[in-house]
Parts: sequence; structure tokens; C-alpha cells
Amino acid sequence: MAPDYPIRTERLLLRPFTGLDLEALHSWQSREDVVRYLYGGPRTLEDSADQLMTKAAVPWPSKAGEDLSLAVELDGEVVGEVVLKWLSEANRQGEIGYVLHPGHHGRGIAVEASEVLLRLAFEELGLHRVVAQCDPRNTASWRVMEKLGMRREAHFRHCEVFKGEWGDVYVYALLEDEWSGSSGT
Repeated sequence: MAPDYPIRTERLLLRPFTGLDLEALHSWQSREDVVRYLYGGPRTLEDSADQLMTKAAVPWPSKAGEDLSLAVELDGEVVGEVVLKWLSEANRQGEIGYVLHPGHHGRGIAVEASEVLLRLAFEELGLHRVVAQCDPRNTASWRVMEKLGMRREAHFRHCEVFKGEWGDVYVYALLEDEWSGSSGT
């Protein structure tokens, strides 16, 4: 069952994207430094508009294969997004991700917002396992995963060609019973 939006944390408000969020979304999707470790390159305004429609179309996943993307607001400004992908219903698997505008890095926002996603994954969707992945060079990203209590389960070396070169991937995970034992949100 979908949560009551907006979801409030100590500092943040998380909610589904709306058509009014295009400028904010494009403000980080168009930046080379933001997409350095993401698939694809900087997006045009039209690309961001298409992405916004996709994000706004799923206010809560109803089946595996659907992604929940929530806008992250700080003091009334959309500063980033968090994503919960429902990977498998049968195996109760999901994946989380996060992207923030660089002007808001280093303030614990990704951790605070991602804790909400983990709560939704385990307590609302009933997932058993949630993973997160990143390029090992993206130190800030894997540090967020570790602050969330996730454990590094794999370091895949040269597992894909990423932006023209062989790329590595770190895979982190958290299990349902590990979440229950944490402080949670």
C-alpha cells in the first residue's frame, strides 16, 4: 500500500515527482560531474522532461519491474532524488539509488533519504534483500551505502565497458533481518 505523501524526515520531505520539478531535475541531470558514474551522459531539457514523465507515472510500485522515484526536498527546494527498484516479487529483491545536486553533497542528505527507501522496501513492500551498486571510484556513494548499514558483497572487476573503458562495480546489500536489527528510521 502506498505511503501517505509527503514523507517527512528530520530535515527532508520526500514525495513523487510532479510536472513542476523539471527545472530542478534538469539542474543535476544536465551536469557532466553528476552523470560521471551514471549510465548515459548529460541530458538535454527534453530528455529530462521525458525522464520526469516516467518518474511521475509511478507514485508507488504495484509490481516487480516498476521503479519508485521520489523527489527529495530540503527547505522547499528539490535537491535530488532517490529510487527504489522492485527487482523481483518472487525473490523479494529490490535496489536503491540516489542522486543529489552537487551543491548539496556532504550533508547526509543521501543517507537520510535512503533510510526512508529502506523502510519502504522492507516494511511496506515486504522485500527480503535490497542491493545498491556503484563505481568503486565513486567514494561518496559507497560511503553512503556503508552508513546505511549495507555490506559490500562484491567487487566485480572489468565487468562491463562503461563510457568507453572497462569498469568495475561494487555491490552492497542489506537483508530484512539486518534492517530490523538496525536503528532504522
